[in-house]
Amino acid sequence: MRRVVITGAGTINALGEGVPTVLEALREGRCGISDLEFRDVERLAIRIGGQIKDYDPDTHFNRQQLALYDRFTQFTLLAAREAVAESGLDFTGELADRSGVVLGNSGGGLLTQDENYRAVYEEGKNRVHPFVVPKLMNNAAASHVSMEFNLRGPSFTVATACASSNHAMGQAFQMIRTGLCTAMITGGSESMLCFGGVKAWEGLRVMSKDACRPFSATRNGMVQGEGAGVFVFEEYEHARARGATILCEVLGFAMTSDAADIVMPSKQGAARAIAGALADAKVAKERVGYINAHGTGTAANDKTECAAVADVFGQHANDLMISSTKSMHGHLIGGTGAVELLACIMALRDGVIAPTINYEEPDPECALDVVPNEAREAQVDVVLSNAFAFGGLNAVLALGRA
Repeated sequence: MRRVVITGAGTINALGEGVPTVLEALREGRCGISDLEFRDVERLAIRIGGQIKDYDPDTHFNRQQLALYDRFTQFTLLAAREAVAESGLDFTGELADRSGVVLGNSGGGLLTQDENYRAVYEEGKNRVHPFVVPKLMNNAAASHVSMEFNLRGPSFTVATACASSNHAMGQAFQMIRTGLCTAMITGGSESMLCFGGVKAWEGLRVMSKDACRPFSATRNGMVQGEGAGVFVFEEYEHARARGATILCEVLGFAMTSDAADIVMPSKQGAARAIAGALADAKVAKERVGYINAHGTGTAANDKTECAAVADVFGQHANDLMISSTKSMHGHLIGGTGAVELLACIMALRDGVIAPTINYEEPDPECALDVVPNEAREAQVDVVLSNAFAFGGLNAVLALGRA
């Protein structure tokens, strides 16, 4: 089977716009979570999030485009432009036919929904814009990316809640590895930070009012974020032949289902996904040096994930570094795995392990090296990126140094 590498990366999230800016924030352990700013925020109990501030869509898109682009689509296109520019690929001829888009997303155009429901129900309007449907559909971002870059191969969206991005990237990886495609634009995005979006999440009673503290005994819930992470996955020999800079290699992927509960995670399901990714990558567990954890900051997730890691790695779990960057950029739901993949690339390429910030007090049930509060320099050869979603849907990627 063919080898798969990453040759381009792009992002915009609460830590900044562009990969260099975001990696610098991750190294510094900077927090992008702040007070939310949007209409009716005072009616919410939860008023913090990883919101992208000072963002002006008019500087990136024209009026006609903005009539079609929800905020999540805008973020996706900005990240995709950066990733494709870094890769140096020009999608013409046969390459266009053998390249596509697989993106993860959960909420679709939720801001568009929120605005138009308000217009109809609150303001009493009887008509909405004719482009509301194409603007809010979950596949909007994938479709617009395919059109902007002339990608004529497989293009679709994966919606598996918080595992959407990892599932999407796993599908892209498998399509290249099996020879169906030469290159894929993949990753994910989300923008659910509006009154309706946050109000719905409040009902779950899993949200923190002050900070995201994964693995800390003082944690009190997750914090939502928004943004996008997009990558160019490419067949290794194709990348090498054109002299591309390789950021890292995608070694393996696995996905499982707990088949148990719609909201409570299962240690067994998570452990099978982690072990499956190692088996698919043909990597001994002792070679793994770092895991970017799902690490939401909820007791159920943190304890289950740590138990799954301990089960799979045994004694080696004590030598692993595991951190959650959600403490900095928030939980991007369908886009979160894509943004977190940047921390994996940073670990492999730069030898810098992103920290778990806001860590205050050890939890005996999370007794692993969670890289508390400060980044760490360390050379690692193999890393894992975990994603575990509502519905018991688990997706884990294994990556190696270029």
